[in-house]
Amino acid sequence: MKKDIVIPEVTGIEMAIVLESVENNDTDDWYVYLINQKDTPVEMVMVVSQGFSETKTTTVFRKKINQLPANSYAKIELIHPDVFALSNRFQVSFFENNQIMEKTFTFKANTIKEGNLRMIDALNKRGVLQK
Repeated sequence: MKKDIVIPEVTGIEMAIVLESVENNDTDDWYVYLINQKDTPVEMVMVVSQGFSETKTTTVFRKKINQLPANSYAKIELIHPDVFALSNRFQVSFFENNQIMEKTFTFKANTIKEGNLRMIDALNKRGVLQK
């Protein structure tokens, strides 16, 4: 019976962690973005995130987005640099054409840093991208 279950591969959904200047605070903060590069919208999006290592875990954070339009993005959360020493996992579930899809993005420990920032065209911002 397991052989009959088809789990489709998710493409066109990306996760980025971006360093942004906050003008009213005169600071730079890190934000997590979900990017939909598809030509179709995705619906009922649920993002579950958690930082972890062998000895530590952070609180689980959940974010729901009713719809993420085609070729768009959504700012998911502010992320504190203290958790960059941990691996940070983002599990994304959504419906596409009435089918549930899931993809997990993991930013490994100490990979989110200014030296790894690259231009992310979909956001027109510099950040670390997972496809």
